Amino acid sequence: MHLDVLELRNFYYRTNLGRVAQRAIRDQVLQIWPEAKGQSVAGFGFAAPLLRPYLADARRVVAVMPGQQGVMPWPAGMANVSVLSEETRWPLPNGMVDKLILMHGLETSEHPAALLEECARVLGPGGRALFIVPNRSGLWARRDGTPFGFGRPYTLGQLEAQLKMHGFQPEGHRAALYAPPSTKRFWLKTSALVERAGRRLSAYYAGGVLMVEASKQVYNPSGLRADVAERHPLRVLDGLPRPSAEPI
Repeated sequence: MHLDVLELRNFYYRTNLGRVAQRAIRDQVLQIWPEAKGQSVAGFGFAAPLLRPYLADARRVVAVMPGQQGVMPWPAGMANVSVLSEETRWPLPNGMVDKLILMHGLETSEHPAALLEECARVLGPGGRALFIVPNRSGLWARRDGTPFGFGRPYTLGQLEAQLKMHGFQPEGHRAALYAPPSTKRFWLKTSALVERAGRRLSAYYAGGVLMVEASKQVYNPSGLRADVAERHPLRVLDGLPRPSAEPI
């Protein structure tokens, strides 16, 4: 079940806890992908807060938002690049995307297998996808007061196995949101310090979200080679006189 776009917007842009979460996740995204100059960048779900750093240099940026969630104009004060779409039928051509980010998309999807196939369809040769999901072992997945408390949380093994089943090869992983999902002033002020300290801990247990970078698998032909037999003319007419070439 997708959350409503207004709830997501209010959390990330109008609450202190949401701004802390946005900054922590975006910092990790930028460590993985520092730039996207001349590339096509797309996001699905509610990935808009993570796409802003690429607006200046990317060839194009598209924020695809599922119909069950709803859409909002984005970015503020600039030409709109957000689009409302069916969950598994995006208005993007095959192989268009160089970098793809999913946040609040996979764990809330009603058709995760079909969604991953759509991700593979739009991803171009050499493209990468970044899947961001709630960590089953983290504190954020246990709090209904944040968007990460909805949908199906994952372990790292579960997420990587699901990606492999649908044509993706995991290339690396990390976590974010080590600070507790608390609105108390102390935790909000120390969130940056806790994030830095948390990166030295195990991502399996401490982080509130898991982040897996993956590439699309391209399969080479496999199996035994089947040699095509050379075609020979039939010999059933051998021995018969050849037809004359003279006109009748």
